[in-house]
Amino acid sequence: MKLVLLLLLVTEASCRSHSSGCEKGCDCRGDLKFTICSRASFTRLPSRVPPNTERLDLSDNWISIIPERTFNTTRKLRVLLLQNNNISVVEDGAFSQLEFLQKLDLSWNQITTLSEGFSIGLASLQELQLSHNRLTTLGSRTFRHLDSIQRLNLTNNSIQTIQMRSFSSMSLLRQLHLQDNQLTSLRSGTFSMLRSLEVLNLAGNQISEVETGVFKPLASLTLLNIAKNQLTTICFKTFLSIHTYSTHLLLEGNPWNCDCDLQRVFRKLHSIQRLFLDDYYNLTCSSPPDLQGYLLINVDDELCIAETVTVLIITITVIITLLAAMLMGERKRRRRKKKGFHWTQQGDFSDESDY
Repeated sequence: MKLVLLLLLVTEASCRSHSSGCEKGCDCRGDLKFTICSRASFTRLPSRVPPNTERLDLSDNWISIIPERTFNTTRKLRVLLLQNNNISVVEDGAFSQLEFLQKLDLSWNQITTLSEGFSIGLASLQELQLSHNRLTTLGSRTFRHLDSIQRLNLTNNSIQTIQMRSFSSMSLLRQLHLQDNQLTSLRSGTFSMLRSLEVLNLAGNQISEVETGVFKPLASLTLLNIAKNQLTTICFKTFLSIHTYSTHLLLEGNPWNCDCDLQRVFRKLHSIQRLFLDDYYNLTCSSPPDLQGYLLINVDDELCIAETVTVLIITITVIITLLAAMLMGERKRRRRKKKGFHWTQQGDFSDESDY
């Protein structure tokens, strides 16, 4: 009995793997419309995949190039998994035949650049995974055809530059993950078209400068994560420009300069009911030196009160000094004028006595 069952299993596996229309090393399930070719040691894309396949798993292989128009025989694909390969080149129009594709996973590869033709044909794509690659720049036209994209994951690349209008076609985008890259600044206009964005993750970059209006277009933002960057201070208006009903902010792990200006900023932020500083109690000071390692919440407000009083005293002293100098100057001017008047009168009397 056991021998019969074993023969049946072997026969079934053999039929799945070697049937016509199914590449050797793949598991083609026509009834379920998916084909699994993971861990098959492929160095190129398989040529025989059932045309009715809707889910194709090519993960964990050694594929290095995605040629142009590769998937012209599998146009019904809805999910394409290519993660954990050795892909370094994606040719223009590689996915141009996949008008129904909803999820594309290219994470854990060696991709350094994406050309303008990368997104051609991906108008129905809703999720794009590009994490753990080697991208350094996001071009202004790379994602121009991703009209339906809702989730974009660019985590753990080497992105230093995001060109203006890189996300201009993504009006439906809800999640943008940019953590663990090499961004140093955020410029106004970078996220200008992302009115549906709910989650923006920028943690683990090198951001030290944030322009005031950069988050203003994000009308649906519920979570903004800029933890573990290089921020020393922040402008109050940067967060005030966020007008969503409820937005959670994550800010810990930055080298905060805990001066009185920073305290005033966070005091104002606490007063805005629509903003939630989820990790405020974990914010740590890196400067000034005498406060290094202190929690911002524990920095004594009396220091700022004393500083304010000192500034007021100095200001008042300067004003009094200026007023005193002006008064003394006026007195001297009047004295000189008075002396000049008596000298003139004496001159007139002298002239008369000569006659």
